[in-house]
Amino acid sequence: MTAVRSFRRTGRSRLLAAPLLAEILLGGCTIEAPVDSSAPTTTAVTPTPPGARTEQPELIDTELTECDGDASLRPLNPMPDPGEMPARSTMARIAERGRLIVGTDLGSNPLSFRDPISGDIEGFDVDVAHWISEAIFGEPRVEYRILSTNDRIAALQNNEVDIVVKSMSITCDRLEQVAFSSPYYSASQRLLVYRNSGIEDAGQLNGRTVCATAGATSMTRVLRRAPDARTVSTNNWADCLVMLQQGQVDAIAGDDPILAGIAAQDPQVRMVGDAIGHEHYGVGIPLGRNDLVRFVNGVLAQRRADGSWQESHERWLSVLGPGLPPTVTYRD
Repeated sequence: MTAVRSFRRTGRSRLLAAPLLAEILLGGCTIEAPVDSSAPTTTAVTPTPPGARTEQPELIDTELTECDGDASLRPLNPMPDPGEMPARSTMARIAERGRLIVGTDLGSNPLSFRDPISGDIEGFDVDVAHWISEAIFGEPRVEYRILSTNDRIAALQNNEVDIVVKSMSITCDRLEQVAFSSPYYSASQRLLVYRNSGIEDAGQLNGRTVCATAGATSMTRVLRRAPDARTVSTNNWADCLVMLQQGQVDAIAGDDPILAGIAAQDPQVRMVGDAIGHEHYGVGIPLGRNDLVRFVNGVLAQRRADGSWQESHERWLSVLGPGLPPTVTYRD
């Protein structure tokens, strides 16, 4: 109302009002050119998992002939009863502590993983850890320390764990740094690819990108067959699957039980080709703990004999077909 009264006070106000009104009316009829409303284009780089590395991996000597790596120390005989470990032995110190500290991981289904429903840590490797604990205490008393593949040796050398049970292959290089039990499982190394990838064997990986966890022996075997393959190492196998799904790698190279667990998460992937190598898993033990090596070998011998090994294999690894315990040889 105040603005209206101001226009009525003088003729000058009326003269100014007319052009202003015309300007307002004409401005309301102005037709502007349409604005381009097409969606903006952007370029995004798919992020890689934390810790993923593309530098050439350190090649690992996978042959055991030069160091007699298949042979381990002869088991204790007789084996002590649970709760009655030899005085001043490594096992007695573990018993006094009240728990066995085991290095493993939770991302290697069906070897070691956390059940999403029960929350329990389960798998073939976990069964092995339980056997050892039961032989000391009469029941499973295990504290798990979660390790990456690349951290296993350091954890043993620094006495952060008593043993490592984590799909740890026995190699001559590793035998210079840690001790091993006799083999408790023999794995084949293969490739995991998408069904329509066109990749059928390791020889087709030249110029393509393959993923494995850091420190895995499978990468050495791939590069022997495809020297021009590009490599990516990750902290865990789940990261390799993510990179495969995002098209950042063309294949995953690993042991067949691990690859079977990955394949169970994605029906579009499959294992291909003949085995590019074979690995013997052993329980990793700090150097100098020969009494613990002999004790663990005794536990494994008992579990092979009483059918526990076969029962565990049928529960966790039957997807790979029938299995038998690896042949064992001993040295003194």
